[in-house]
Amino acid sequence: MTDLGPHPFRDLTTLDDAGDGRWRAHIHPTWTIGPKVHGGCMLAVCAAAARRALLGGGALDGAEAIQPLAVSASFVAAPDPGDVDLVTTIRKRGKQVSVVDVELAQGDRVAVRASVTLGLPDDGDDVFAVEQPVAQLPAEPTPGSQVLTPQHPMGQIVNVCGGADLSVDETSAHFLSGTQGDPVVRMWARPRPGDEADRDTAVLFALMAGDISAPVAMNLGRFGWAPTVQLTAYLRRLPQPGWMRVMASSTVLGSTWFEEDHTVVDSTGAVVVQSRQLAMMPR
Repeated sequence: MTDLGPHPFRDLTTLDDAGDGRWRAHIHPTWTIGPKVHGGCMLAVCAAAARRALLGGGALDGAEAIQPLAVSASFVAAPDPGDVDLVTTIRKRGKQVSVVDVELAQGDRVAVRASVTLGLPDDGDDVFAVEQPVAQLPAEPTPGSQVLTPQHPMGQIVNVCGGADLSVDETSAHFLSGTQGDPVVRMWARPRPGDEADRDTAVLFALMAGDISAPVAMNLGRFGWAPTVQLTAYLRRLPQPGWMRVMASSTVLGSTWFEEDHTVVDSTGAVVVQSRQLAMMPR
């Protein structure tokens, strides 16, 4: 793999304008799980295209503060790393809420169809908030956590660790020790300094982190590819610098399908991203 440079996630989500609502992105091989592009990365690229399309289409109040609040993506194919093309269609341009449809394709094959809702994230005090279990995780990786590197057995599959800092709470990831447990995995994620310093890139990274965990089915001894069919991620507020804490969990793992929820909190303990996906059980 070639050198990623100081801001690899910004490079991933930087788009070339092809005109008429069309864009092109290049997905480096780092942003893959095994040989295929990571779903959360494709969701982030779609969100970036929607924001570019909306902000380039005319003046909006507080335009620079507008972010993708909700991204609902259906995955219909698994592309390889390399160039992808995106087509955006603005469905609504509103004072508080705008909606942009995005189609991501490689060659003549559509891979993702997404609907992106854009607006201003929360920035004040919550009216009500339930204490999040993931916020009980230490704000930074503990000495016993397993740092994912390209040399780590898990890092040899989760290639994303080559472009971000990832660490897994081994007390929750039972599969790392060959045991079984509840379908809950906790971990830490942090973009590289050059990415963290850029507000818009940090937002897109947080949305990607809503799909960063290994499938929780692995804690039940179910290994193998668990393709995501549909993923919806919500941006609740802008992430503050520092480690993000992530918890992935499931309540119903059927014979064919399971749901997986991610909660992402920032270094202050505030919820920045919530997501839910429907995935197929590993065969």
